[in-house]
Amino acid sequence: MARAFHAAAAASPAAVASPSPLPSKTTGAWGSTGGIANLQWLLRKRASKVRHGGGMSPLGQEPPEDEGNYDDDDEAASMFAGATPYYDAAATPCRRRRGEAAVTRLRAAILAVVARARRGGKGKSSSPLGSRSCVTGTIFGRRRGRVHVALQADPRAPPAMMVELAAYSTGALVREMASGLVRIALECEKTPQPAAAGGGQQQSKRRRRALVEEATWRAYCNGRKCGYAVRRECGAEDWRVLRAVEPVSVGAGVLPDDHAGGATPAAAGEGDMMYMRAKFERVVGSRDSEAFYMVNPDGGAGTGPELSIYLLRV
Repeated sequence: MARAFHAAAAASPAAVASPSPLPSKTTGAWGSTGGIANLQWLLRKRASKVRHGGGMSPLGQEPPEDEGNYDDDDEAASMFAGATPYYDAAATPCRRRRGEAAVTRLRAAILAVVARARRGGKGKSSSPLGSRSCVTGTIFGRRRGRVHVALQADPRAPPAMMVELAAYSTGALVREMASGLVRIALECEKTPQPAAAGGGQQQSKRRRRALVEEATWRAYCNGRKCGYAVRRECGAEDWRVLRAVEPVSVGAGVLPDDHAGGATPAAAGEGDMMYMRAKFERVVGSRDSEAFYMVNPDGGAGTGPELSIYLLRV
């Protein structure tokens, strides 16, 4: 008994035909024994189908041999196709449509951001200086006369802001700058918004005056009150001074009287026309606060800008 069991165990596995229709593990997916077993299983299935009437034609006759071969081929193809990975062809168009929809939404969001930025750059800022971060500043006046401060978006453009310090002379400002840093602060009162006539919200949202368009200011120089400042329009004498210093980007000096429009008897007693011209970096804190820092021509090394101008609405 033990000898017979040992002889059966030593027999080759290839000699035993597998009754399963699936490929044998020992012979491989396309081994000879596995292929014969699959073929025998298909033939038995076809014979059983014919006996049960499943393969009969509408006239009660057996289908031609070629047609049976076609059916066997279809069954074999379906069997082998089941062993391949599942691939849904209908899912690919759906995935493509979802990708196109995502790209469309992203493109619409980018265009909306660009359009909002363009509208903000053109219409959001009501200041005559617009959204410029660097302006040209000119401080001029007679030595014993009043100080004039002009801020221009462009050296050839009319001043966006021009104020006159009524109680501060140009000579005093020059001496202050020679001793150290100068901080000029201009404060104005915040005017209340007028009430709407018919209770409408559109009239209550009337555009507030830009900060550089305020008419009257309280002036401070290095923390000390120095009277008040008044906004004024650029007159003929002011234009002659600005035209004379237009080629100057950074500098200071004294203008002769012929460039300053001639010395009137009143102006002759106030001394020479002095000026200082430089670039100012503009920093907007809010609708009620702006700052202008003079850009040092030597690179800005040291304690900071020599002259700073602050505009506040309180």
